[in-house]
Amino acid sequence: MKLLFLACLEPKTGNHTTAERIRSYIESAGHICELRHAEEFQSSSDVANMLSQNLEFDGALAIHLFKAGRLLLDIQVPFGIIFGGTDINEDVKVEKKRAVMEKVLLKARFAVAFTDKLKEEAMLFLHSQSSKIYVQPQGISGEHVERLHVFLLICGIRRIKDPLYLVESFSEWHSENPQHVLVIIGPRIDPVLTDAVEAVVRRTAGVFLARQRSQPELHAAMKRCFAVVNSSISEGMSAAILEAMDLGLPVLARDIPGNTAVVQHEVTGLLYSSPQEFVHQSQRLLSDHELRARVIRNGKVYVVKHHSLKQERETYQRLVDMLH
Repeated sequence: MKLLFLACLEPKTGNHTTAERIRSYIESAGHICELRHAEEFQSSSDVANMLSQNLEFDGALAIHLFKAGRLLLDIQVPFGIIFGGTDINEDVKVEKKRAVMEKVLLKARFAVAFTDKLKEEAMLFLHSQSSKIYVQPQGISGEHVERLHVFLLICGIRRIKDPLYLVESFSEWHSENPQHVLVIIGPRIDPVLTDAVEAVVRRTAGVFLARQRSQPELHAAMKRCFAVVNSSISEGMSAAILEAMDLGLPVLARDIPGNTAVVQHEVTGLLYSSPQEFVHQSQRLLSDHELRARVIRNGKVYVVKHHSLKQERETYQRLVDMLH
């Protein structure tokens, strides 16, 4: 079977990594999977025309109900859809987008949600059948600077990740305790916001902006940091959080639905709902060694139990068979 797979493929983003991983599962099961950037197509008719001229395609797959899923509405082959996170958490608030996503979900042979919460939201806002939506958490692969406590915020520089959310409070904390620093690392996706972040960081003590790194380099940097931080406004499921847990690092995550599906407060990590609370939770992590050891241990157990690559691979291979 040959599949067209549409996703937003900005380099070194979570969506790109997820798409490449799922493609590998499909191809390892003996299928052909052509991964294409959704932005290559202007409309659903573009995709339909391409498939009508390439009759060897038997089905299609897409990540993100609106950005990629809408492009599959006019195709004549069966397709499946994978929720991206922002489609269910944010795009459903826009009436025109929600109407399009309802059509996509209605026509899809199956849908995949990373969490039970995303499935519930899709059923509520998009009036989808429960039986159509499969919950499959993302799988992740497992592969300190003396006296300096590095808090690593891993994110693409775009508004949904809110990279400046903690900067002011962290800098105030740094002025009292100079050994604590915040490093923001990730690809520059939004040029305007990147300029703003660079300007703020230049005049802010204790906060640094690092260039994006390859995956092995990023993992090496993570292993040297004190904790991994998430400050997103909205998440589907943060790969950075899962990778941190797998690497044996504590996680400090903003208290939002996508994060609370993975981070249970004081069990697998620490949650915060304001910059001030972030500082408080960070101080607890620094002073309470038992707490730190517990969330690291539980985080690792959680990832091994719920986010195995084997289970994720088997799920997608089974779902793709439904497109026959």
